[in-house]
Amino acid sequence: MKMSWDKLITPLRFGQEHLNVTESETRSEFQRDYDRIVFSPAFRRLQNKTQVFPLPGSIFVHNRLTHSMEVACVGRSIAREVAAALKRKYEGESWVGKLDAAGEIVAAACLAHDMGNPPFGHSGEKAISSFFSEGPGRPLRASLTAEQWADLTHFEGNANAFRLLTHQFLGRRPGGFALTYSTLASIVKYPYASVLASHEHPKFGFFTSETSDFERVAAHTGLLRVTAPDQAPGYARHPLVYIVEAADDICYEIMDIEDAHKLGLLPTEQVIDLFLQFFNYDDRCRRLTSLDHVDDPNEKIAYLRASIIGVLVERCALTFVENEEAILRGEFDGQLLNHITPTERQAYKACERLSWQRIYSAPDVIDIELAGNRIISFLMEKVIDAVLNPDLNYSRLLLAKIPRQYEKTHTSLYGKLLAAVDYISGMTDVYALELYRQLNGMSLKINN
Repeated sequence: MKMSWDKLITPLRFGQEHLNVTESETRSEFQRDYDRIVFSPAFRRLQNKTQVFPLPGSIFVHNRLTHSMEVACVGRSIAREVAAALKRKYEGESWVGKLDAAGEIVAAACLAHDMGNPPFGHSGEKAISSFFSEGPGRPLRASLTAEQWADLTHFEGNANAFRLLTHQFLGRRPGGFALTYSTLASIVKYPYASVLASHEHPKFGFFTSETSDFERVAAHTGLLRVTAPDQAPGYARHPLVYIVEAADDICYEIMDIEDAHKLGLLPTEQVIDLFLQFFNYDDRCRRLTSLDHVDDPNEKIAYLRASIIGVLVERCALTFVENEEAILRGEFDGQLLNHITPTERQAYKACERLSWQRIYSAPDVIDIELAGNRIISFLMEKVIDAVLNPDLNYSRLLLAKIPRQYEKTHTSLYGKLLAAVDYISGMTDVYALELYRQLNGMSLKINN
């Protein structure tokens, strides 16, 4: 049994199933997804969310917004190469024209893949989880189901992105962003619930509150029921998820090294030597010749970075096509980058090792994680106390600052906690820091 492209690619919109889909002459439904994401406040807020390094001063480094835009470009390129090859394979099938939409779907999913991430990078995720697993939120465990507790103690930006895109917040229309089922399915990298998360596989794709929503997405796109990492039932990934994942991995790994070079954390010659490992002897010689005509160190690295991305796009597309049958059966193991040709795979692994040794442990990166953890933990404590004790004077003052769309007065404890998490995870780094200062009386303006 395997999934079918005819069902995997559908213009049907989540929350608008009752509406007839009429194709526009100028924009497909998947282009509408892309545009809808670009013009959303949640997407714009990514410009003030940390990627790896602190937000820029005199030297510009990537934030979540620029990262997501680059991932969309790379993902679209991989998907187009895949679609061209698959159209040749399936020539004559009545649905083969649907494959033309693969690049548009992947580009939209790539734009949205980080929209559920909280402020301060992965330290924000850890701070939210830790608040419940080892902080002031621990006593709440007895009042929640095992599934609800797993959602909170394993808080995951990927699952939060699916919630952000599908949940009907107060005053909003049904279906959240009302994206197509195909775009939504292509965002979920880990298509199983939080109770299936473990130390070996800590990530998951949707919260308990969105289980039925994901099941609808799975049903409409024909995702297979398979065995999840701990032998519990889950779903196979939508095939295009592999392309979104590869584009994300390519961009954050290669671009993090370029950013580290710009910041002076890595010397030019070391990065050049590292990047040249992606090429065979002849290609390496040609690129060294090209580098002789460039004096600016940053331009040297940018040239090699662009060349590497081009090579990895080709390798990932080829790997997808070669393994398409296994992917459609839900049997493909691991990521596309783990199956590319040895030269490029080993070079990518060398980049990963260097990143862990020299980038993710850099003082500036550790500083932002420490500060982010402190800020998020403080805000979690204050906001959750307010939603749980709304009649207190301090609570009323703080709740007045929280936008109406967040369900602060939800009838269930789980709903109230999710409202607090929705509010905090949607903050930018800048807003979270400012609110932290306000609540600590550090930004009060008093005229003499």
